[in-house]
Amino acid sequence: MNKIQIIVNNGAGTGSAVAVWKETKEYLQENKIAYNAYLTRYEKHAVKLAGQICEKIPEQYQGAEVIDYDDKLIIPAFSDLHVHGAQYVQRGIGMDCLLSDWLNHYTFPQESRFQSMEYAKNCYDAFVDEMILHGTFHANVFATIHRDATNYLFDKMEEKGMYGYVGKINMDCNSPEFLIETTEESLNETEKYLAAHEGSKKIKTILAPRFAPTCSEKLITGLGKLAEKYHCGVHTHLVESIWEAQEALKLFPGYGSDAEIYERAGLMDHGPSIFAHVIFPSEEDKRIMKKHGSISVHCPDATVNIIAGIMPLQQMASEDLKIAIGSDLAGGHGLAIYRQVARAVQLSKLKEFYEPNESKTITITQAFYHATKEAGSVFGKVGSFETGYAFNALVIDNMEDPWTKISAQEKLERFCYTGDDRNIRARYIDGELLK
Repeated sequence: MNKIQIIVNNGAGTGSAVAVWKETKEYLQENKIAYNAYLTRYEKHAVKLAGQICEKIPEQYQGAEVIDYDDKLIIPAFSDLHVHGAQYVQRGIGMDCLLSDWLNHYTFPQESRFQSMEYAKNCYDAFVDEMILHGTFHANVFATIHRDATNYLFDKMEEKGMYGYVGKINMDCNSPEFLIETTEESLNETEKYLAAHEGSKKIKTILAPRFAPTCSEKLITGLGKLAEKYHCGVHTHLVESIWEAQEALKLFPGYGSDAEIYERAGLMDHGPSIFAHVIFPSEEDKRIMKKHGSISVHCPDATVNIIAGIMPLQQMASEDLKIAIGSDLAGGHGLAIYRQVARAVQLSKLKEFYEPNESKTITITQAFYHATKEAGSVFGKVGSFETGYAFNALVIDNMEDPWTKISAQEKLERFCYTGDDRNIRARYIDGELLK
């Protein structure tokens, strides 16, 4: 059966495209006319999509297996730009604590257990499997200070075909004695980790100072030298709380902002710079991040659980700062990025309500973009259905009531708010159907 192909660009903001599409959709549905709809908000994306729609299978693909998913929703796989793999067993525990108590009573004791490889293997095996279960195929992961365990996580993600960055954590001060290294130990162990994975493809190393208050200036400077030597970026927490922002500048006198600590050390020059939370950025923080093309990671569930504040997402996006979405497991209580997409919209409403002159509500389309196309750019050509991009995709099912039809965008929205892994009918990594 032939289908009408429709491309709707709803990013102009006038509402006219949405109105026309609503009228067209109603007509097609009422007359039982089959159609495919492609929604886009990116500049010139409609032209690209139009060029990729074929009336018949191109010659080079004749004989290839074709699976007809009919009216199922097919979307790019998700990217999680900030997640603590070692905190997987903490998910949903200690959520009535504030950050300091949560770290001291749960997180730090838990992470110390990763000196046991048996424990590390059990945790990381389950962690990686659940990411894939929820459609997260690209992830930027904090491990622990333990090199052997971090190596295992790196290899496990690689074995499963994921795309990612994995960082061995660095902490040499203001941390529990059982979870701390000397500056020299931290740098030596980190270099061994980096050297072991030189030339890796889809999974790559990244430097991971936990955050400025747990790292001496000597350690940060040493990590900057390793960044230059091994051509790697940095992943850390940035201005997650007012306390962190103030404490960082106390411990690093002469610095003007949290971001400057990493910039001055050269940690933002040789790979992606990925900063989690960024709830209280100063103008100088934003200037530095924009200069280096840094990614700020919004972690909605963690924001609620630790009561830190809400990232000014819409304001930062309007200033051309790059935004991604993260689960922040186990500050966030689940690994499903699609739930974070919905929560990002919810939190933006709250922020606009309390700060109407400074913040605006984001759309589900915008939040989805931050969790796919924009976040995926860190890993290469993933997160979108465009020529030259890897086909990392999810097939979403059972999002429609049998007695009525809804649009592709409405199916996506419903999935983000009410769906779970059972609604993911099929998963593709690099065009291969996962069994």
